[in-house]
Amino acid sequence: MNAPELLLVDKPAGITSHDVVDAARRIFKIRKIGHAGTLDPFATGLLILGIGPGTKKLTELVGLDKTYLATARLGATSTTDDPEGEIVETRSSQLVARSSKTPTRDAVEEALKKYRGTFEQTSPLYSAKKIKGQKMYELARKGLGATVELPKKMVTISGLKVLEYSWPFLTLEVSCSSGTYIRALARDIGRDLGCGAYLTALRRTRIGEFKIEDAKKLDSF
Repeated sequence: MNAPELLLVDKPAGITSHDVVDAARRIFKIRKIGHAGTLDPFATGLLILGIGPGTKKLTELVGLDKTYLATARLGATSTTDDPEGEIVETRSSQLVARSSKTPTRDAVEEALKKYRGTFEQTSPLYSAKKIKGQKMYELARKGLGATVELPKKMVTISGLKVLEYSWPFLTLEVSCSSGTYIRALARDIGRDLGCGAYLTALRRTRIGEFKIEDAKKLDSF
């Protein structure tokens, strides 16, 4: 099979972005393959592979704006801000459930306002950000997460829209700058609503001008 320089893949859940690269190496029998922008194992959607000479184009692609479909579970928190961590039901969630006073759609819309535009975002504890040469998730696994200050970064969210809200699940469409943590966004929205939240599903649908509709599934090769 002839290999294109850029390949758009619809990554399935349950595997890493590097697993996709390894699969492409076996399919095309080419070692020089990389990807533009990691997706966590639980996440799905658009992953751009650079193959052979196409790897030179990846640097400029990594910095492009992206669009995601994200579902958050309100009323609980996760140590990793996603489904892969330890899940804890929040006390406020239990009170909400007993009183039937769940956050209204208007309350959710109000909470989203502060995240439209440019703001400073605190990285998740479990992230690849480095502090003194060590990745944050390595420190967290050693129980040292509380001893360091979480890194912060200016990010821009150009589009933030509620697609569906039925307690406890909130589905959003998010268009944002490169480097924005969607699980941190879910965490912060839950904090602002007073009930906690973590990301349960994430699907990347766009990177710059590249769209998921043009991507192929791995098993189609």
